Amino acid sequence: MGTTRRGLWRVPWVVTVLPSATGGWWEGLLRGCMSTSAGSSQHICGLRRILPRYMSGMGAPRLCPPWRVLFFGTDLFAMEILRSLHETRSEYKDPLIEKLEVVTLPSLLPKGLPVKNYAMKYCLPNYEWPDVGSCDQFDVGVVTSFGRLLPEDLILKFPYGILNVHPSCLPRWRGSAPIYHTILYGDTVTGVTIMQIRPKRFDVGPILMQEKIAIPSQSTAKDLEILLSKLGSAMLISVLKSLPQTLENKQEQPKEGATVAPKLTVTMGYIQWEKHTSVQILRMERALRPVIPLQTLWRGRTVKLLDFVEAPADPGFQEHEARPGAVRYHKKSQILLIRCKDGWVGVRTIKLKKRLSATDFYNGYLYPWLKDDRPSKEEGCLFQTLRPPAKQSARTEKS
Repeated sequence: MGTTRRGLWRVPWVVTVLPSATGGWWEGLLRGCMSTSAGSSQHICGLRRILPRYMSGMGAPRLCPPWRVLFFGTDLFAMEILRSLHETRSEYKDPLIEKLEVVTLPSLLPKGLPVKNYAMKYCLPNYEWPDVGSCDQFDVGVVTSFGRLLPEDLILKFPYGILNVHPSCLPRWRGSAPIYHTILYGDTVTGVTIMQIRPKRFDVGPILMQEKIAIPSQSTAKDLEILLSKLGSAMLISVLKSLPQTLENKQEQPKEGATVAPKLTVTMGYIQWEKHTSVQILRMERALRPVIPLQTLWRGRTVKLLDFVEAPADPGFQEHEARPGAVRYHKKSQILLIRCKDGWVGVRTIKLKKRLSATDFYNGYLYPWLKDDRPSKEEGCLFQTLRPPAKQSARTEKS
């Protein structure tokens, strides 16, 4: 029980400070205010008006916008989220964001990281991890596509914690590559989750908001990234408009239905003709292109297969006469047809030494082999599964 000093109203108050890794001390302070008995509600209203001024010397956060935000991100999805935050500083009559600074990762890419480039273009103060600047001057953090676990002591410096904009319906597809896995596994519904992060594990914190959408047919990962970045931007703005109230209504993630979306590896693009169906191969291209090429072996040489298409309903070949990996040229469609687990899949372009159309590959590599009456003719017209090196396979099995 306490009473404010001279110069302020005499307001009796009871406050419980509950610091935690999920929300910081200020969220606990608000929770203490909100849990006070109904009989002193009029005093609490006065307390909420005067407390920010009373504690201004302590660097206390606000109870309402405009917020001071520190943003963590790297890629195009994160850049669109950052753009939405930046634009609120000028688009709203009552600004939602007052202060906005950026933390990104070091990069050796010639073009740099999209978030870094955006920050520099619009003169936003930016830092390279692990440098985060003076993060005790912010109300809330926002992280998306950052790829680093943020330590508990850093999370606790933000009075409202750190919010994560995650492009999946958690707990499905926790991890660094949710959009790619959504396409790869043929999901028909996805969405965006705004959650509050916790230390030590990715994507396990309580949910503040979640919205689902149907995935348009034949969407690529890039198509879905654009769609979800727009949805995520709108959701984040909505959360920030009523941040304290939204945090009060957060919910823990369901324990059922959790799946993991690990980062992409080159071996994910290795086609296994005897195992993968035509539908799976087409999903692989839509999910991985252009980040990871789909690859196979042609007479001991690694080749990249580009521009996959569905095979004609009647390719004109007897399926039982072809082994997985067998290659045929479909003259009418001018595509290569390759035998997989359940039928045929079409390819328009192959990259060997250079990019070749299906017709060029047939004329230069396939036809000369087929026209000769060789006992091993069928063996010479096969794509074979590209296997990862033995050491890499061992590491994969161990992990």
